[in-house]
Amino acid sequence: MKFNFYDLGQLKRGEIIEVTLQGNAANVRLMDYSNLQNYKNGRKHRYYGGLAKSSPVRLQVPNSGRWYVTIDMQGLKGTVRTSIRTLPSPISEIRQPALSTIPSLVQDKNKPPEYNYEEREYDVFISHASEDKDMVVRPLAIALREEGLKVWFDEFELRIGDSLRRKIDKGLANSRFGIVVLSKDFIRKGWTNYELDGIITKSVTNEQIMLPIWHNITKREVVDYSPSLADKLARNTATYTVEEIAIEIAQVINEK
Repeated sequence: MKFNFYDLGQLKRGEIIEVTLQGNAANVRLMDYSNLQNYKNGRKHRYYGGLAKSSPVRLQVPNSGRWYVTIDMQGLKGTVRTSIRTLPSPISEIRQPALSTIPSLVQDKNKPPEYNYEEREYDVFISHASEDKDMVVRPLAIALREEGLKVWFDEFELRIGDSLRRKIDKGLANSRFGIVVLSKDFIRKGWTNYELDGIITKSVTNEQIMLPIWHNITKREVVDYSPSLADKLARNTATYTVEEIAIEIAQVINEK
């Protein structure tokens, strides 16, 4: 597989890598050294980024260290010209309280049997738009599994011939935590609204915890979509990395 490779050198956590594409969509991956070697050798690897259909692409460095970017056309046609620059990191982030300190997210263990968490098949159900899989959802699902959680994510659960609606209903009914990745694409989708209705219903009856994750969406857009949803505690991919969000969710669940 042919690819363009960029050694970005030592970067600090929070710095932004801006990739400009000219001519076509491309696969953009931000990786550390060990994952870069796995990528070069065709082995399983972790990365930040995904299929970029618009330009520029901005990726935030999750941890201080040496970082690399690769650009490839795997599964795509045509050619692409690229340029890369590092943007200064933003000023100090305004961080919200840790999820594990929020009473509404830490439900009472003394629930009646039908709400017994130990009987739930999944720890988390992830509702999302397919357009957000590469950038956020798949890395989040993988990170949650690596934290030891049981995750309902369509790529993990769906098989050829499965009933999509039946599988979704089972996932919703048997998950302790409902994660909603809110984005412009999410708002436009029909299936996501069906899933969101189920999560909200279970959240209202205290059968499930709901955590919205905002991705490339503004407060105004969320308010216009659902004023009540805009008031809920959320995490934003602009200020939290996928790994940080996964660790926080795991802390909440494992403390129960």
